[in-house]
Amino acid sequence: MLLLLWQEGNGTRLGHSGPKGTFDFGLKNHKTIFEVLCDSLKEACKKYEVSIPWYIMTSKQNNQDTIEFFEKNNYFGYKKEDITFFKQGELPVLDEQGKLLFNKEGKINEAADGHGGIFTAMQKNGVIEDMKKRGIKWAFFGPVDNVLVKMVDSIFIGLCEDKKVLVGGKSLVKAYPEEKVGVFCKKQGKPSVVEYTEISEEMAKMRDEKGDLVYSESHINCNLFNIEAIEKISKEKLPYHPAHKKIEYLNQEGKLIKPEKPNAYKFEAFIFDSFEKMEDMIIFRVKREEEFAPIKNAEGQDSPETARKLYEDFYGEK
Repeated sequence: MLLLLWQEGNGTRLGHSGPKGTFDFGLKNHKTIFEVLCDSLKEACKKYEVSIPWYIMTSKQNNQDTIEFFEKNNYFGYKKEDITFFKQGELPVLDEQGKLLFNKEGKINEAADGHGGIFTAMQKNGVIEDMKKRGIKWAFFGPVDNVLVKMVDSIFIGLCEDKKVLVGGKSLVKAYPEEKVGVFCKKQGKPSVVEYTEISEEMAKMRDEKGDLVYSESHINCNLFNIEAIEKISKEKLPYHPAHKKIEYLNQEGKLIKPEKPNAYKFEAFIFDSFEKMEDMIIFRVKREEEFAPIKNAEGQDSPETARKLYEDFYGEK
């Protein structure tokens, strides 16, 4: 089995200047996100008496900082030869009139191409070839910011094997209609996900005769891919989704402009669009308090405070 983890950009929304994985989210032992995830992997290696390859997709901006952080911390006791870093791709940013923007260096402004770009990045960086050499059959894909992510799950793998599918995704029951998570669905008979930014309010609030949300099966970006599926998807193109963002740029006089509101569009591929390349997939519902403690916001929902409480409750630490 192979583990792939991605981190796109830095933890600026958390008031943190470095890569998100280097963030200390307030545990008494001051372990960072990376160290917490590494502890989980080391436990799995010990339990199953195996050495698990760990690939971490970085961005152009945080790649060197991430590598230096691991080197400084002696890879947290993980085998150095089993950790590989590779960079995701980038796409040009366009202003609201569809024109290119230039960054402070005077070069075309580009942004990371979304977590769906992981397949192309794997192919370009030789990751897929390395997987095949190692005899890897299944790979778990997940984001860096979920401190309760269960990266090694024998039951999940067993379900996919039993049902003879090449892809599996974990889900949670949506907590409330407005929760910012995509939901599993079918599009033209193929497995898919409707992203929270693209679902209508009517669909989000739709309920069945029992009073349950119709679109309630949340996609938490914890996915399992067979090597056969990874190869297939890496050779195809996933659609790009526009995201309206605040992007710094040089104006015609060469002055750096820092906008106060969204002024441009970046384009991202989403990993769940790859599901539509499959005939079917497994959706494995898990418990929120056991596997989902994301850190996305500085305060409130999905913040260091909420993630820390979930983590401490699960592991019995205070």
